[in-house]
Amino acid sequence: RPRSHTVTTTSSSFTANLSASSSTLAYDREFLRTVPGLLMVTEIVLGLLVWTLIAGTEYFLYPAFGWVMFVAVFYWVLTVFFLIIYMTMTYTRIPQVPWTMVGLCFNGSAFVLYLIAAIVDASSVTKDLDNHNYNSWAASSFFAFVVTSCYAGNTYFSLISWRSRTLQ
Repeated sequence: RPRSHTVTTTSSSFTANLSASSSTLAYDREFLRTVPGLLMVTEIVLGLLVWTLIAGTEYFLYPAFGWVMFVAVFYWVLTVFFLIIYMTMTYTRIPQVPWTMVGLCFNGSAFVLYLIAAIVDASSVTKDLDNHNYNSWAASSFFAFVVTSCYAGNTYFSLISWRSRTLQ
């Protein structure tokens, strides 16, 4: 006797939304005109300065500068990643991710770890260590504190955004 095969297919709203919205990439130029956008670009530029100033020296001989390099490179890469997410408005395509909480955790952790790294950097800079690296290490220390203040500002704006989302 012949068998009857019935196949039922379903699609989730996630895959339907993802396939419908992935046809074109959006570009948000206005993000760079906001204070968080400007702070993010400043974090990228000055964070790049922090780790290139240290990378151009014999930092690997001193463990403290290795920590500063780790924090600077790690958060530089993640900040570039988040800038791309915000510029392409990818966050609107993945609504399941709590982006305000992610931004708050990212900026808060960047602020705390960059503050520690800046203090370690500043306390490790002495002319006794290596005279020809002194200027690079001193400059990296200064820029690390400036980047720390930028992350503090973005943490503040992320907190405001998170609070306004949780009150709704």
